[in-house]
Amino acid sequence: MIETKTKHPDVIYREGKPAAVILNIDDYEELLEQIEDTEDIAYLQELRRNRMEFISLEDLLKE
Repeated sequence: MIETKTKHPDVIYREGKPAAVILNIDDYEELLEQIEDTEDIAYLQELRRNRMEFISLEDLLKE
């Protein structure tokens, strides 16, 4: 297993171009959380743009 001693990601190059990144697992998990948060915010913004309709529990149970 490769262990990095620095806090910074290591970039792997193929044919002179960046191809992969090695980063600390904590940093990776934080990035995933940020992506999920961004997706959640975008979803909530989309919901708020549309008019919401509600049905009462009583009406729902009648159906």
